[in-house]
Amino acid sequence: MSTEKTHIIPIRKYIFVAAGLLLLTFITVTVSFINLGPYNVTIALFIASIKAILVAFFFMHLFWDKKIYLVIFSIALLFLTIFLTFTLFDTTTRGAIYQQVGKPIKSEAPIYQNTK
Repeated sequence: MSTEKTHIIPIRKYIFVAAGLLLLTFITVTVSFINLGPYNVTIALFIASIKAILVAFFFMHLFWDKKIYLVIFSIALLFLTIFLTFTLFDTTTRGAIYQQVGKPIKSEAPIYQNTK
């Protein structure tokens, strides 16, 4: 026989979390139609991370499991956020550093020759 404690979550809590996920999805879609430049991706990733936390905490029962799992998940999510933020900083500033124009590297390459 197992000595683990079980927890029973009321269906009402699941419905509230599911409604929150639907609301966050609606917000993500609504914000995607607003032109915020490079910040659209940042906002979408922020909302997606909130949705991931809700799913992990409630639907995967991480909130009621051993707290070390909660800490490990939170630290992993924090580091993922840090790494993605640094990547987004890099990709949004490339245009100011590299002033290259969109043209072929080797314009006399056979693929660019007129085959008429």
